[in-house]
Amino acid sequence: MKQCCINPSILSADFVNLAAELQRISTADAVHVDVMDNHFVPNLTIGLPVVQRIQAVSPVPLDAHLMIADADRWAPGFADAGLASVTFHAEASIAPVKLARELRTRGSKAGMALRPATPVEPYLDMLSELDMLLIMTVEPGFGGQAFLDITLPKIRRARAAIDGSGMGVAIQVDGGITEETIVRAAEAGANVFVAGSAVYGAEDPAAAIGRLREQGTRTLRPAAAE
Repeated sequence: MKQCCINPSILSADFVNLAAELQRISTADAVHVDVMDNHFVPNLTIGLPVVQRIQAVSPVPLDAHLMIADADRWAPGFADAGLASVTFHAEASIAPVKLARELRTRGSKAGMALRPATPVEPYLDMLSELDMLLIMTVEPGFGGQAFLDITLPKIRRARAAIDGSGMGVAIQVDGGITEETIVRAAEAGANVFVAGSAVYGAEDPAAAIGRLREQGTRTLRPAAAE
C-alpha cells in the first residue's frame, strides 16, 4: 500500500526564518503554502514574489493553496512560477474548468478547494479536470482551528465518486489535522494531509511528519492508497 502524503503548512512556521523552517520539513511530501488576500478570507499572508523565493530554496515541492478572490486572473501566475501544485477555490472562480486546464497547460497540477459548507456534488462532473480536490476541514483563513467532523460525510462522498470514476484524483484535507484527526480523515477517504501546528508545534517536525504519515497510511482506504 502506498503511503499517504503529508504537506506541512508554513502558515505555522517562523516567517522570519523561512529557509531554515523549510529545511526542518525536508522529509515532507510537499510544503503547503497558504496565500491569502484579505478579500476572499479575512487574513493577509504572502503573495507571488515571496512564493517565488520559497520555491527557489525549498527542499520539497510547493503545494500552493490560493485563498484569494478572482482566482481566474491570479492563479496561472503561480503555475508559471514552477509550483508543483496550485489549488484555487471553487467559490472564487467563475470558470473552474477553464482555470484547471490552464494550470495544467502551464505545467502545474490543478487542485480545487471547497469550503466546509460548499457541497461537492456540483463539481463531480469536472473530476477529470483535476489532480486534487481539497476539502477544507476548517473555515479557511487562519491556522490552529479545530477539525470539523461535519466535513467527513463530504469526504466520503467525494471518495466514492472518485473511486467510481476510476480517476486518480487525490483528496486533500486542510485544517485541524493531528495524529488523532488524521485517522478519521483517512478512514473517510482522504490521502493528502495538510498539517500546520501539529508539525511546526512539535519539538521535532521531522518526527511529527513521520508519525502523521504512519497513522494516515495505516488507516487509508485501499482505493485511496492506490
